[in-house]
Amino acid sequence: MLRIYDVMLDVLRELRPIVTAIGSHDADLARQLRRASTSVLLNIAEGSGCRAGTRRQRYHDALGSTEETAACLDAANALGYCAVDARMRDALGRIAATLTKITR
Repeated sequence: MLRIYDVMLDVLRELRPIVTAIGSHDADLARQLRRASTSVLLNIAEGSGCRAGTRRQRYHDALGSTEETAACLDAANALGYCAVDARMRDALGRIAATLTKITR
């Protein structure tokens, strides 16, 4: 299992109150954030158990969901629903960088 699995698990834990805060303003955005962030974790796990071609695709899917998670947070911040923690953005950036590196 990639080390970024544990990093993403920590991000998910930190997202819980943020998803709740966003949900009080915009239930659709909160659901989108929850789906995208969960997809990152699930695709990392699935990729770890797959063969070469499928593994690369799962990690590529995880990368897309990482970017979507970050975009949801950007939208929520821009709309004034919540502030985005710099540590969380850094963690998502590390996850994206690792996934980018292994999908090339």
